[in-house]
Amino acid sequence: MTTLIGGKTKEEALGSLSNMTSDVAPIQKSEYLSRIDKAQQYMQQNGIAALYLNAGTNLTYFTGMQWYASERLVGAILPASGDIIYVAPYFEIDSLEERKLIEGDIIGWQEHESPYALVARLVGEIDTAGGKKIAVDESTQFFVVDGFNKALPEGASIINGAEITAHCRMHKSVNELALIQRAMDMTLAVHKATASMLYTGITTTEVEAFINDAHKKVGASGNYFCIVLFGTATSFPHGVKDPQVLKENDLVLIDTGCKVHGYLSDITRTYCFGKPTAKQKAMWESEKRAQYAAFNAVKPGLPCGDVDKAARDSLASDGLGPDYNLPGLPHRTGHGIGMDIHEWPYLVKDNPHPLAPGMCFSNEPMIVVPNEFGIRLEDHFYVSDTGAVWFTEPSKAIDEPF
Repeated sequence: MTTLIGGKTKEEALGSLSNMTSDVAPIQKSEYLSRIDKAQQYMQQNGIAALYLNAGTNLTYFTGMQWYASERLVGAILPASGDIIYVAPYFEIDSLEERKLIEGDIIGWQEHESPYALVARLVGEIDTAGGKKIAVDESTQFFVVDGFNKALPEGASIINGAEITAHCRMHKSVNELALIQRAMDMTLAVHKATASMLYTGITTTEVEAFINDAHKKVGASGNYFCIVLFGTATSFPHGVKDPQVLKENDLVLIDTGCKVHGYLSDITRTYCFGKPTAKQKAMWESEKRAQYAAFNAVKPGLPCGDVDKAARDSLASDGLGPDYNLPGLPHRTGHGIGMDIHEWPYLVKDNPHPLAPGMCFSNEPMIVVPNEFGIRLEDHFYVSDTGAVWFTEPSKAIDEPF
């Protein structure tokens, strides 16, 4: 075991961390306005009259308004041209007013009234510029979409709003990349501190609690998510239901992340608490080769599916797989990341979507050896004009994870 794994108390490990958010700024009003402009240009070019933004990530992305989705409709109508219109229960209007960054009327509905009929009326009053297509935020609950379908006038049609939201959100700005970078830096620091305080007998529950405290120490509100696995449990990509206890020579898999001004980190490290077996070491090296094969395959204009293929070809050359067969890689190679932990596009087999500058991805071609162990090395990269750029440097070795 190296000096990077074990040897410190929890207090010493926490003491090595400090706030890392004092010099980062949230997205500014000017950027929200440019996002709205980009969406409206797309809508005008494609005959889309309006985009309904439901409470949640898309509403925040375009307006800065932070609100949660519930059974009461709260959202906004973004017309193809003109100002945004917010829709909310009357008794919530004052709460929305104090959260509003982008100007626009807030139109209220009373509890006994149909918010769907209100949205239909407001959409009907919009100059549709030759189009009657109404895009609805892809995260909107079905009962809301069903309500719109029943309330909208004849001739209007609902389409998936992801056509617009993904078009905008897939391509990160310089400011967005900076926030993601800082979140990744923070989580990597937490990973290092966590590895340093492991000891025989510690439980996964205790490690999860430490990681939450450590994320708070570096300036986050805590974990956005956390998976901690020991031994055989590492062969379950998203974990097992019962806690485990760390034993000498166990593999350790930790996958965690946090948020910084709405933008996420997501890093996985797998290493050995003790001495790895020859098989574990060989599989770890195969995982690292596959991760680099995916990274090196990235070129603007190439299909996303080519990145997944590069990882699988690397694993196949080591006798793993092929395809989704085990031992091997049971899932896609990577996902987009930004304000949501999983967003477009995806590094998955046969995905024809072209890679483009500003796109951000996880790179995690996990190897699962059923009933024995799993190894996932997950770092993220963004696409530049020439290729891929790491947010965090990959692990060095199974016994030297940082």
